[in-house]
Amino acid sequence: MAQISIIALKLLSLHLIMNKVLKYKPFLMLYVALLLALCVEAQGQVVSNTGIDRPKAKKVKIEPSYAWSISEPLGLQYPSTIDTLFLNYHKSFIPSHQSLAWATTGNFGASGQNQIFFERKPTSEFFFADAIESWLPSVETQRYYNTRIPMTLLSHSTGGNKYSNQDRTQFTFSGNVGKKIEVGAGIDYIYSKGSYNYQADKNFRWSLFGSYMGDRYEMQTFFNSYNYLGKENGGITDDLYITDPAKVQGGETKVDNKSIPTYLTAAHSKLTGTEFYLNQSYKVGHYKYQRDSVTDTIIGRTYIPVTRFVWTADFKTIKHLFLNSNGVQDTMFFDNTYLSLGGTDETTRMWRLRNTLGVALLEGFNKYAKFGFSVYATHEVRSYKQVVDSVSGSILPDGLVELPVSVPSKKTQQLIWVGGQLTKQQGSILTYGATAQFGVLGDVAGDVDVEGNIRTRFKLFGDTVSLRAYGYFKNLEAPYLLKQFISNHFAWDNSFSKVQRFRVGGRLDLPWIYTNINVGYETLNNYIYFNSLALPEQSGTAVHVFNASLSNHLGFGIFNWDNDVVYQTSSSAEVLPLPKFAIFSNMYLKFKVAKVLDVQIGVDCNYYTKYYAPNYNPATMVFYNQNEVECGNFAFADVYANFKLKKARFYVMYSHANKGLVGGNNYFSLPHYPLNPGRFQFGVSVDFVN
Repeated sequence: MAQISIIALKLLSLHLIMNKVLKYKPFLMLYVALLLALCVEAQGQVVSNTGIDRPKAKKVKIEPSYAWSISEPLGLQYPSTIDTLFLNYHKSFIPSHQSLAWATTGNFGASGQNQIFFERKPTSEFFFADAIESWLPSVETQRYYNTRIPMTLLSHSTGGNKYSNQDRTQFTFSGNVGKKIEVGAGIDYIYSKGSYNYQADKNFRWSLFGSYMGDRYEMQTFFNSYNYLGKENGGITDDLYITDPAKVQGGETKVDNKSIPTYLTAAHSKLTGTEFYLNQSYKVGHYKYQRDSVTDTIIGRTYIPVTRFVWTADFKTIKHLFLNSNGVQDTMFFDNTYLSLGGTDETTRMWRLRNTLGVALLEGFNKYAKFGFSVYATHEVRSYKQVVDSVSGSILPDGLVELPVSVPSKKTQQLIWVGGQLTKQQGSILTYGATAQFGVLGDVAGDVDVEGNIRTRFKLFGDTVSLRAYGYFKNLEAPYLLKQFISNHFAWDNSFSKVQRFRVGGRLDLPWIYTNINVGYETLNNYIYFNSLALPEQSGTAVHVFNASLSNHLGFGIFNWDNDVVYQTSSSAEVLPLPKFAIFSNMYLKFKVAKVLDVQIGVDCNYYTKYYAPNYNPATMVFYNQNEVECGNFAFADVYANFKLKKARFYVMYSHANKGLVGGNNYFSLPHYPLNPGRFQFGVSVDFVN
């Protein structure tokens, strides 16, 4: 009863506290999630403290929880992490810290593009979503858990003031039903007003997921849904409001960021989508029995799978809406207007259904099976629906421009690939993996996609060194929307050749000096980029990219210094502009207080060299090349403290602490889109183990 009373007090205390803050909208979901977690905990305590003539409980060793993710196309599993680390917890709440060089419109959760080319993903089949890809769920980022007791992760972060607040609330629950079945749910809600006018955004994601891991049958599944809405301001009208405000304010040096005029005031982008994913496999094999050496009786058995039959189904829907209710701004901001002079209200949709069937011979079922081998076939249906051309006749209203192309409003693709995988995941000396996929039907006929990696470990100076080589060759059809697209301000009909990419590289990990080195080289033929008119264009010459990165950790007692450095170069800055150097440096003290409180106090700084950064187009959410404004050569520093006490972690931070002091005021990562000025932020995350 004492335990039940403690839980009741927790619920009562939480209710009294949250009654004071419920009027603030960002705390609502945090309150609901906390109540849910504590109720589950209370229920577990009630169940464990009831019963008749219950014997004294024995201390049971609980197996540690773990997580994993899966890779396409056959659902190959690899270890993942449970998000409970406190080191650098603050870093994930700064928009520009998504990578060492991140081009962003400025607000948390808003559009951005990775300027470290070797980390950038290729253009997807629905290019609108690429700008917020880092904030969206995917097969690769979905985690599955094995938690012998229920796990609830709950976090909330906030910063800014009532005019520029940035809030994020996250909730993850996972629990096992026996040893084989896991069920879970997640919520992720971002609401950020932004530091500048007309750039607010919100993104609400929720998911259901689960797995069944039996001897013969395995299943991993999820359903994800997201709804993103962001205001599009087109950038500020004059960069001097940031770089030299006295020039545009009659000598006044202090500027109200919310009063800086922007090009657009009534424009919005909206992305909504769902995805249902189901990976199932049935393993054929035999049991290996363990016998008592004295009595020769069977004391246990282990199932040894030999062959795995796989079926993966993936159904995805996605919709993009661009709305601008100010017709005057709409026609002035964009170079061309084809369909409507009274503003823009247009929607582009896509859905796809992908089915993959495969069979695999599994690694390790006997001493001669040193690797696994699988073959598969994938069939995919993609359906697109674009803006309907409402212009008819040869006489156009004044102000409208005649459409340069004729594009169908609907398109359906039937695509088939066949492929195979060769993997070796077991072993301490040598592991490798290779996948080859070939397009055989539809627009992807003739596609080739081959990639692989090999890793070895060996002893050097008394420690284990890891050396990994990787590479790929791709000859792929351009996404349909890059070839044919129509909207109020953009229309194109392109006959692009297949894009060829060849990359090789290697990574060396030196654990005794806490250092890893990664060097790679890539050649791109027929590379597709968005030109200065924000239209897709194919390069007629090859583009070569060299990338070298170094990560190092230095530690002396409680003093620590982490550094990440990237050098990259592009042979054609007109086609693929990149900053040559990017650096992230983090200096901190790490120690314990009273043996229970972990503390990290430090300052970090991000910097990259000047280059012609891409511009951003609000109507299509794409980043396109420009050669008028250089961005970079500024420092973005944060002063922070991270803490962890048992199952709780929290942080306090002042981001962009050097603004106005060191590094200058030219803190633009895109032309006309300044980064956030200095702001105070804090957050908390709790791991409820029921």
